[in-house]
Amino acid sequence: MTDKVQTSALRARSVGPIATFDASSTPGYNGDKTSGTAELAVIGERLASLQEMLYAEGRSGGTRSVLLVLQGMDTAGKGGIVRHVGGLFDPQGLTVAGFGKPTDEELAHDFLWRIRNALPRPGRIGMFDRSHYEDVLPVRVHNVVPESVWRPRFEQINTFEKELTESGVTIVKCLLTVSKDEQRNRLAERLDRPDKYWKYDPNDIDERALWDDYLAAYQDVLDLTDTDAAPWHLIPADRKWFARLSVAQLLLDALESLDLAWPPATFDVEAEKARVASLD
Repeated sequence: MTDKVQTSALRARSVGPIATFDASSTPGYNGDKTSGTAELAVIGERLASLQEMLYAEGRSGGTRSVLLVLQGMDTAGKGGIVRHVGGLFDPQGLTVAGFGKPTDEELAHDFLWRIRNALPRPGRIGMFDRSHYEDVLPVRVHNVVPESVWRPRFEQINTFEKELTESGVTIVKCLLTVSKDEQRNRLAERLDRPDKYWKYDPNDIDERALWDDYLAAYQDVLDLTDTDAAPWHLIPADRKWFARLSVAQLLLDALESLDLAWPPATFDVEAEKARVASLD
């Protein structure tokens, strides 16, 4: 290990069952909060530079984009990732979408319809706070639809994500895992602080009672939709600083893999220099 998070240690297929995963661990990293915070700042500078190159490519006819998919139990820190990691980017090239209970209009279409409508345009980085995986997670746990409906969706999702990658979308999927003890602490904090009341939902206690059912559902997600084209990464989220560092590193890896370059000029540079030099 080095001061950089070795993201291969986060790949879902390499870390074992989610039920035994240590949400307070820091796999692939030997630093502490202090070094991790410093490393995040360094990553942020590199992310900003690569984002600008991606944005320029998109403005010049490029078709590529990056999509971050965030899933996780309540209080796992998805919103914090959006704020703290998303905050490293220029808002002009960033799109954020959240997916809760479907609207009547969304229910009138197939479950991927609302996802397609929220995909980042070429040159952009998109962040999904929850995603199409809601349609194989809570709908399953709460028996909203029968297994004959949600089970085939795994293959539909794989097909959908394969199509996206083939069209130029680089997908980064992160499942944030929080321990029951840490979740209890975070729920308690929300009740102790008036500035956190708005984040507290009494239904979260009811959802907690379904913890094992959710773990089984998440395990199926990892087993059935962790592909080389769109891999899953298991992010231990008890330590918020490490979760944010890990996701930032995964996004950096994704952007660096694109081998981005500045678009060439579409005009005669020397001629334009002469024109500018002649201005009053």
